[in-house]
Amino acid sequence: MPLDVAEGEKVLQLVTSRYSQRAWRKKIEKILSLPPSGLEDETQRKLFLYLKVGLQAYKSRRADPPSWIVGGFATQEVIDRAKFNPAVVNPDFTSEHVACFGVDPGPEVNEVWWEDMLINWFVNREEEEEALSAMQEENVETTESESSATENAE
Repeated sequence: MPLDVAEGEKVLQLVTSRYSQRAWRKKIEKILSLPPSGLEDETQRKLFLYLKVGLQAYKSRRADPPSWIVGGFATQEVIDRAKFNPAVVNPDFTSEHVACFGVDPGPEVNEVWWEDMLINWFVNREEEEEALSAMQEENVETTESESSATENAE
């Protein structure tokens, strides 16, 4: 299932607060390479896309894979621009929308949380529900076949 509002906020906080820590740079680049559909909240998707586009490194060759500027003045400038003028992200946004930028998500955001977040980013809620219903149908069918086999044996 896509990340809920609380988890999505932690992702945005992680990207905007720990970019200067070398241990998190590759992970932040990985987050920026993910599709925005992993965030459930539309506001967070717009913030994520702003960061994704704003931090994308300029590439002159069309064959180059996308990469991101994580760390340094360019990253800080993109974050400060959004905090100073939230309208650059979306004309309807206020400073409340970008309040999570630059705030550390806390000690619970660690390697284990990051791996769980990646898994949750790609798990589609509809696929999960379909898998559960398929498993329930199989259980009903096996129960019915067992009961009919028992009746035939008697």
